[in-house]
Amino acid sequence: MITRRLKIDPLNPDPEIISLAGNIIKSGGLAAFPTETVYGLGANALDPDAVSRIYQAKGRPSDNPLILHVSNLSQAESLVFMNGKARMLAKKFWPGALTLVLPARDIVPLKTRGGLETAAVRCPDNLIALELIKSSGVPIAAPSANTSGRPSPTDSESVYHDMNGKIDLILDAGSVRVGIESTVIDISDPDRVLLLRPGGMSRALIEDALNMTLERPDSQSSKRSPGTRYKHYAPSIPVIICNKDSRLDDININHAGYMGVHEPHENFSRKIIFASYSDYAHGLFAGFRELETQGLSCILVEWPEDDSGINEGLRDRITRAAGNNKI
Repeated sequence: MITRRLKIDPLNPDPEIISLAGNIIKSGGLAAFPTETVYGLGANALDPDAVSRIYQAKGRPSDNPLILHVSNLSQAESLVFMNGKARMLAKKFWPGALTLVLPARDIVPLKTRGGLETAAVRCPDNLIALELIKSSGVPIAAPSANTSGRPSPTDSESVYHDMNGKIDLILDAGSVRVGIESTVIDISDPDRVLLLRPGGMSRALIEDALNMTLERPDSQSSKRSPGTRYKHYAPSIPVIICNKDSRLDDININHAGYMGVHEPHENFSRKIIFASYSDYAHGLFAGFRELETQGLSCILVEWPEDDSGINEGLRDRITRAAGNNKI
């Protein structure tokens, strides 16, 4: 398969390019496109064969559910059973980096929802994504456009590296705005809302809107969200979590990289220093991909000092990339 890569203006997307991508989706093909969080790998969410191609291209376990991307609340209502609190959140935060898990309607294939009774839906805050959904005329199932387990792509070059020859089209709109995936909550039971995956929208915003605390899921509930059951976001070399007080006696800093918001005490061979935790979240995946090509033995990543704002999502991605590697 030849994968086309077309540049598209994020502020004024070319209707012909959008139409081309929409026709690919309608005909059962795969098209990668930007959202505000990361690049997504899109297919017709209502076509089980097209959805199977997503799993095949990514090498993704078939029991890992996909997020259905919609252009408005009405389209979401056709896919899931929305309760009052879910509808309120959608009206307040969509388009935005918030995914809602709700009981699925029969129209959503089991393949798309990973065999579950629930489905995950969101409306992305990106003009290209919204126009693509409208052009295709269907909800678009779209996990991150990378090989399963790899760092999520925040630019088209990363998509091309992982997906060239596996998908039909990549819409190249430059770097995304947020850099980590959406926050996923299970609001199937409006009296007990679960935070399945922290991400681009802070817990505090959601809790303030609901006037209630988001609860932690159990192992069964967490299966309703993508990105929670398998090792994710990892580069090809080990990631090690550290903080400003970590002892690095066992690390050869001449062959190690570092990422964080504070300058390390040691003189690392390669380091990426971010101006803020927001910038850290935005650049985390791109930093992983950059440092893994430098001939290093490992990457040390600074642990955010608190879990406020986007830091909770940043901590989650760091933990899933590093596993139990800490010093």
